[in-house]
Amino acid sequence: MADSEGSVTTVGLTGYDYYVPETVVTGEEIAEASGIPEEVVVEKMGLVEKRVCPPDEDHATDMCLEAAEGAIAEADIEPTAIDLVLYHGSEFKDHIVWSAAANIADRLGATNAYATESYTLCAGAPVAFRQVTSQLRTGDIETALLVSASREEDLVDYANEDSSFMFNFGSGASAAVLEREPERDRARARVRGSDAITDGSFSEDVVMPAGGSVAPPSHETVDANAHTLDVPDPDGMKERLAEVSLDNYLAVAEGALESSGYETDDIDFVAVTHMKRSFHELLLDRLGVDPGTDGYYLDEYGHVQSVDQILALDEGHERGRVEPGDVVLFLAAGTGYTWAATVLEWLG
Repeated sequence: MADSEGSVTTVGLTGYDYYVPETVVTGEEIAEASGIPEEVVVEKMGLVEKRVCPPDEDHATDMCLEAAEGAIAEADIEPTAIDLVLYHGSEFKDHIVWSAAANIADRLGATNAYATESYTLCAGAPVAFRQVTSQLRTGDIETALLVSASREEDLVDYANEDSSFMFNFGSGASAAVLEREPERDRARARVRGSDAITDGSFSEDVVMPAGGSVAPPSHETVDANAHTLDVPDPDGMKERLAEVSLDNYLAVAEGALESSGYETDDIDFVAVTHMKRSFHELLLDRLGVDPGTDGYYLDEYGHVQSVDQILALDEGHERGRVEPGDVVLFLAAGTGYTWAATVLEWLG
């Protein structure tokens, strides 16, 4: 939305943080549990280690609260200044048919905020930034807190080779504070344009067979081990996805850059969903950036759903790969299948 002089309303990222649990599972341990050679897990899948949650600790809301407190402190605001709490993490959370966002808002003391949830699975971060930035630009809200968490590692069956591409699932949470027209010295980044594509023909390729209305929980579904993630047709999915995934990643990246007034040559850093190592390198190469210096490969975290972008951004920043004036691309894809991108201008 433009102001009275015709310029676009600035939306700033004023604080962010993340949380990962202490328990570590190594690529070697995953190889032992799955029967897949360690070299394949570590090198091809790109998983040196990942963090996982103990059964009775680090629920989605607990992890979000840890990350949110850090983000709010960095933004130097009080919880009561927040107008919106948006949870864009995993649907696998503390309880089913339940608002994690409301619980997080209450525990934070965000008493003036309304709380809601948005699900785009692993493409959630760019989409959430897009949604909330639009609200901020219209003046609907002034300050928003975006929170995400995943512990879908709990739903992975290492004995199910069909779901092996999900063996990289790790646990953790992220939080980001977005504000309308913050003072420049308070903003770490300016949120720019976004783009997204969905190909719904993949909507039934990754499912947890039981637990929903199609197959409610029962003794039979538990005995059949139907409460873990499965891929009904792994070869078919892989073949169809290979035909479109790279092109769709590039399309949303180019769309987000164009709407921000940039071109692919302007990209300085890419914070992208964790994927197998060879595809990560191919994608960044096709975007015209160096995978070794202009991105961060999350082989020590694995894939933490829509937390990946904040993890990669922070690791890149800590290593001096993100500097003031840099164009940062949040790039993601999630089963369903949705590809999404949002551009940030890093201010430092």
